[in-house]
Amino acid sequence: MSDGEMNTSMGTLFSPPDVEGARQFFAAKSRVLTDKLMSVSEAVTQFVHDGDYFSSGGFGMIRISTAVLHEIVRQRKKNLGFAGHTSTHDFEILAAGRCFDRCDVAYIVGLEVCGLSPQARRYMESGAVQVTEWSNATLGWRLKAAAMGVPFLPARALLGTETFKYSAAKEILCPFTGQKLAALPALYPDVSVIHVHRADVYGNAQIDGISVADWDLARASKRLILTTEQVVDTSEIRRTPELTQIPYWLVDAVCHVPYGSYPGNMPYEYYLDKEHLNEWLEAEKDVATLDAFLQKYIYGTQDFAEYLALKGGEEHLAELRAREPLQRG
Repeated sequence: MSDGEMNTSMGTLFSPPDVEGARQFFAAKSRVLTDKLMSVSEAVTQFVHDGDYFSSGGFGMIRISTAVLHEIVRQRKKNLGFAGHTSTHDFEILAAGRCFDRCDVAYIVGLEVCGLSPQARRYMESGAVQVTEWSNATLGWRLKAAAMGVPFLPARALLGTETFKYSAAKEILCPFTGQKLAALPALYPDVSVIHVHRADVYGNAQIDGISVADWDLARASKRLILTTEQVVDTSEIRRTPELTQIPYWLVDAVCHVPYGSYPGNMPYEYYLDKEHLNEWLEAEKDVATLDAFLQKYIYGTQDFAEYLALKGGEEHLAELRAREPLQRG
């Protein structure tokens, strides 16, 4: 390829960077301080629809909203789009339920120290899922573009790689330098879920520790469900406003779910349950075994509290609290 030629990508853009449409949507959202506390079941029924583009907050197995992911599977939501940004157990859960049919891929299938998910691999190899490739950085920057209200962000990333070829990025020329750049289109999920340390009933939420892409995800998402370890009075939020990463006007539902990231890790609260994650991986080796596993833990349970009870309840969760290396104080 000569210097004058431009690279082209061949990936499908699952969510168009419609800035004006998003602006109109966000402008119509209420700024009234309304009590948004509801059950996980109510939140998923009301805000997650078949065919939506869905995104999950957190990072890997850290601070994911397992309760909502289980409920999406339990309610048998289908044909979702999914942002596979640093996705491990969240991706595994949705793949087990066959909930999505298109995926922007950055990091999926692997569960880090636990290994690869047999079902996630099986599902992705089945041909049932359309795939467009990104890196973790560029998929995160797509959310940042949406949060900024611009149709794309330029970056010196992906160019010259196979990932660019299978992405939906565009190669452009910088109007100031003439340098080739990748244009990364804004990503506006229809609905997202983020698990936080504490929130009030209106949706003002605080995250302890690293938030990864969740600051941008909250502002890019058209509808946002929060699950929270604690529901606190607004006066407590106002005592440390600098910790409030997600303001109430971005939020559509607040669900009180203690241990809501289990079996993932919640920094400063409880450690991941590696034994149960390995139980998932073992069950996935055989389709019939996986079906029985899902029936036991998700389809056969009424809610996340029943799932936690099956896994040893408060006694086991107290052990995971003791294992968490980032204890406060």
